[in-house]
Amino acid sequence: MYGTNRQFAEQYRKVGVSTSVVDADPHKLVALLLAGACERIRTAEAALQRSDQARKGKAIGEACSIVGHLDGSLDHEAGGEIAANLSALYEFVIVRLTEGNLHNDPAALKDALNLMMEIDSAWNAIPGDQRQIRGAGAP
Repeated sequence: MYGTNRQFAEQYRKVGVSTSVVDADPHKLVALLLAGACERIRTAEAALQRSDQARKGKAIGEACSIVGHLDGSLDHEAGGEIAANLSALYEFVIVRLTEGNLHNDPAALKDALNLMMEIDSAWNAIPGDQRQIRGAGAP
């Protein structure tokens, strides 16, 4: 019975995430990715404390994938210097995550998490009326 309840809880969680993604605007999608990266880094930190190398590596790999996607989705033409700076931060986060993974370095994971939390905080502080993503031809 316990396994069944756990399975239903996991299915509910997946449906909840899927529903969030389907209903999300572009700003919310980025917010979900940022939150997901932070969650994976926290999971990696906890796994490192428990000496669970497999879980740590998986969580770091997932975090790197999310951060890589965020970096790859930057519009450098429209974003200019801000996009370039964000890209450099994302690249640094990936380097710190990799170092944390290779050297079991909790400080490297903490650095990565702190940077991602700062980016997440700044992203979520954007006023609602400025969250519209304009098309290529918009003024």
